[in-house]
Amino acid sequence: MSEFTLNSGDEYIELYKVLKAEGMTSAGAEAKHAIAEGLVLVNNEVETRKRKKLLPGDLVSFNGETVKIVAAQ
Repeated sequence: MSEFTLNSGDEYIELYKVLKAEGMTSAGAEAKHAIAEGLVLVNNEVETRKRKKLLPGDLVSFNGETVKIVAAQ
């Protein structure tokens, strides 16, 4: 499991942006498509909202990879 650290001052990040930033998809459009198809899990539940706000502690799983959202130190 890898970690995605929010930028200092950010309270959340949108789901599709995490998939793109972590290299789980090659582009934002691909991330949005995967989410719409029900292929992405957030906290072990299917999530179809592309702009779902992820908070520290949330887990994102796609294509055999899991990323934990963490707050900036």
